[in-house]
Amino acid sequence: MLYLTKSLFLFFCLVVIGECRNHGHRVRRWTGTMETAKHGTETANHGTSLTKKPPDVTKNRKLKTEQLLKVDDHDFTMRPAFGGPAIPVGVDVQVESLDSISEVDMDFTMTLYLRHYWKDERLTFTSSTNKSMTFDGRLVKKIWVPDVFFVHSKRSFIHDTTTDNIMLRVFPDGHVLYSLRVTVTAACNMDFSRFPLDTQTCSLELESYAYTDEDLMLYWKSGDESLSTDDRISLSQFLIQKFHTTSHLAFYSSTGWYNRLYINFTLRRHIFFFLLQTYFPATLMVMLSWVSFWIDRRAVPARVSLGITTVLTMSTIITGVNASMPRVSYIKAVDIYLWVSFVFVFLSVLEYAAVNYLSTVQDRRERKMRDEIRERARSQSLPCACGMSQTRTMILDGNYSEADTNSLAGYTSRTMVSEEDVEMPHEVMSEKQAPREHMVVHLSVSSESTTTKKKGIRALKIIQNTHAIDKYSRMLFPGSYVLFNFIYWCSYCIGA
Repeated sequence: MLYLTKSLFLFFCLVVIGECRNHGHRVRRWTGTMETAKHGTETANHGTSLTKKPPDVTKNRKLKTEQLLKVDDHDFTMRPAFGGPAIPVGVDVQVESLDSISEVDMDFTMTLYLRHYWKDERLTFTSSTNKSMTFDGRLVKKIWVPDVFFVHSKRSFIHDTTTDNIMLRVFPDGHVLYSLRVTVTAACNMDFSRFPLDTQTCSLELESYAYTDEDLMLYWKSGDESLSTDDRISLSQFLIQKFHTTSHLAFYSSTGWYNRLYINFTLRRHIFFFLLQTYFPATLMVMLSWVSFWIDRRAVPARVSLGITTVLTMSTIITGVNASMPRVSYIKAVDIYLWVSFVFVFLSVLEYAAVNYLSTVQDRRERKMRDEIRERARSQSLPCACGMSQTRTMILDGNYSEADTNSLAGYTSRTMVSEEDVEMPHEVMSEKQAPREHMVVHLSVSSESTTTKKKGIRALKIIQNTHAIDKYSRMLFPGSYVLFNFIYWCSYCIGA
């Protein structure tokens, strides 16, 4: 029993000695690993100590924007230097595009970069590099910015794709640059008295809404150089002649005086579009109405349909032009041209109405005169020339008595060839007797003397001869229209 107890004690001692040896080996392995890692870290730090980056101060909670600019330490609802002199705010503008000009609404749309410059000592901060800090639109709501607005604007908005197009740059000494991209639609008072040979001057006006000139002095930062434009800006109907800047004081009876800045630009309209769409068609319609002067007066359907077509076409042209223009109370240059052209077309229709009426009256008179000549011929036993010409003459052959000759005293007589002889061949005519003597008699159906009748015929020659009216119209209408065009274009082109 004692031997067994000694054996168990010896075995227990051997087990304890073995465990102690294993534990010492594990401690040495772990210590060596730590020393190796520590040695490697020291070596790496020693090798990169020369290129070590400075700590990122933006990740330090103590240097966040609000604390760096001391936004929470000041009341930015008040302007800088509140209670002191007016704060100067410089402005410059870069015009990106002139989108549209509307004559009907009398406005224009412009996209521009608007920049403000001022100094706010409350935003000063320390910087070893003296570099500015740039922020987006989120900081704008926490500090003071000028309250500039566009006078006479109808619509305006700040672009927000992909974020609000606002930039704020703060310098260590407190100077601030505030820039934003804006599209504005503003009114433009246009004068269309010379349209489409007109030149328009529009302006975009900037002004502080709340601060008078005693609190805020708005000015162009670099004079005329404060306004810059893109050379690629162009419009379909206008030629942009020049941009320039001005500034004035604006007075409001209830609030006072305010500084106002002006962006002025002059536009000259391109005339070629209106020449093709308005002037040339109107001129062609007037010339087309003159064609009726060469058409036979008896062709009533042709001349009437031509006149009505030209009148309706001119009405359509006038309506189309006025539809694209504002309803102004004064006469425009294009209205003068179109309405004068319309009058010429309308007069050509009236000319044919006069010709047709006079032709009807003349035919009635000729029928009445032929009837009277027949009765007179029967009473005097004279041959009747029923087929009278427009000169109202009668040809009497040589078989007339001396009494008949005396009764026709004062009328001219001449030797003429009869109609049968004219239609007869020359050989047959030579075999016949010589042409007989004929007398051309102008019959007078009234009791007036022959001299008075001839004077009346000369006075009414143009009125009675409808061919003469068309003949004179062929020269009078084109000549008058050419003279009108000469005066019109000289007046407006020289004035422009």
